[in-house]
Amino acid sequence: MSSVMAATRIYIPSDTTAKALGADRVARVIEATAKEQGVELEIVRNGTRALYWLDPLIEVDTPEGRFGYGPVTVKDVDSLFAAEFWSGETAHPLAVGLVEEIPYLKRQQRLTFSRAGVTDPLSLSDYEAHDGYKGLRNALKLEAQGIVDAVKASGLRGRGGAAFPTGIKWQTVLDANSPEQQKQKYIVCNADEGDSGTFADRLVMECDPFMLIEGMTIAGLAVGATQGYIYLRSEYPLADKNLNAAIESAYANNLLGEDILGSGRHFDLEVRVGAGAYICGEETSLLESLEGKRGLVRAKPPLPAIVGLFGQPTVVNNVLSLAAVPFILDKGAQAYADCGMGRSRGTLPFQVAGNVKQGGLVELAFGPTLRELMFDFAGGTRNGRPLRAVQVGGPLGAYLPESQWDTPLDYEEFAKVGAVLGHGGVVMFDDTVDMGEQARFSMEFCVAESCGKCTPCRIGSTRGVEVIDRIRAGQNVDANLELLSDLCETMLDGSLCAMGGMTPFPVQSAVKHFGEDFVKHSTSEHLNSVLEEA
Repeated sequence: MSSVMAATRIYIPSDTTAKALGADRVARVIEATAKEQGVELEIVRNGTRALYWLDPLIEVDTPEGRFGYGPVTVKDVDSLFAAEFWSGETAHPLAVGLVEEIPYLKRQQRLTFSRAGVTDPLSLSDYEAHDGYKGLRNALKLEAQGIVDAVKASGLRGRGGAAFPTGIKWQTVLDANSPEQQKQKYIVCNADEGDSGTFADRLVMECDPFMLIEGMTIAGLAVGATQGYIYLRSEYPLADKNLNAAIESAYANNLLGEDILGSGRHFDLEVRVGAGAYICGEETSLLESLEGKRGLVRAKPPLPAIVGLFGQPTVVNNVLSLAAVPFILDKGAQAYADCGMGRSRGTLPFQVAGNVKQGGLVELAFGPTLRELMFDFAGGTRNGRPLRAVQVGGPLGAYLPESQWDTPLDYEEFAKVGAVLGHGGVVMFDDTVDMGEQARFSMEFCVAESCGKCTPCRIGSTRGVEVIDRIRAGQNVDANLELLSDLCETMLDGSLCAMGGMTPFPVQSAVKHFGEDFVKHSTSEHLNSVLEEA
């Protein structure tokens, strides 16, 4: 009686970036070649490890772990088969060894992204086999206040510009039970990821969608909300597809709906797709859009936690905040709080892009320096030129010169140098960058993306572009530098939201640290005085 050899399992990433780099074509050619040569292979379309300089990264299941090859293109398939790559022991030029041992990955602290690139994103059984839904099951054993207390104790903060403590926001919504509010509450996930150089939200939704669903369900239990919405940016069609498929599976398996896991607890969830407006990443503008209105910023107070979606108490958190919740309820608040430094607890997935040798996602506990991230993980610039500037926190974040690269990756430490961590986006620039042009872009970006409701943002950004153009043209430079400084202060103090209130950050930092790119026609004495004021 002959035994049947089990097929070797091959993992090929299926996220948007891997697809753009040819992963689908590689998968089809590997499947066809295996069939032609009679090699038994089982192809699994996993998420991605987000080691993007190696994508498409092909992983082979071996007794020692997954053995990787990358970056693989269609033209590499024949040589891989000639080397019998499925053995995982070949000296093929694309071999990178055991994937978990790659230093870029091994040195990370992957709490939120522990399953990314490991599991089939749409397999509920795969998710549960890797600790999925343990957090929800624990939450169902707790009273609402107990869940909120766990999130408070974890130290979890919003993974955006304000970094507001998540547990305090949840407590406010839990306590909002006035009769006129009719006790209807909402959980809204801000998945309108629009910052330059960011992709962590997309990876959660494309590679581990059940984690976000579980986190939002726990949030609903915590505050008494029965309806959730994921406000998704329109540029993420694969995330839309995967989220809806995972939500359908969750309903079919009693993990959403009117009687979650037989507990009698109720939570419904759906995806709503935005219309391409950056301003809808601001929580009140997002709520306006969800209500079917134009995305305009609301004045605060009242806060959305009190008067939010349709006038009801609403939790608005971004993807990374909600995605961290299942770990906290599974492993415990202390396990999460044990990571990090100061008031910045847990981990933040840093997304390294721009002129970078090893771009991708690096999840770290707060504390290492920006320099460590850019050189020890990212490997410096792709073209080998000296690094000159780095922008952290999206298009509204400050530009940091080399003198600030030893700043620890921590919300408060970044605030001390006039910078923000924001969503963890890191965009690197080499020494050929024109920082005057980058400052102009910041103002121009605000012109294009302002909702137009408040004058400092709407008019200030337009005037800002004009003033920077005059400075760069050498027109009355000293007076225009003073005017730019005053304009930035007005936008900082007078704007309704962070769109206008933070646009001066990149402008002021560019003038302060890279003034030579602006003022080749001004006296250094006057420039110094202006920069000190900035």
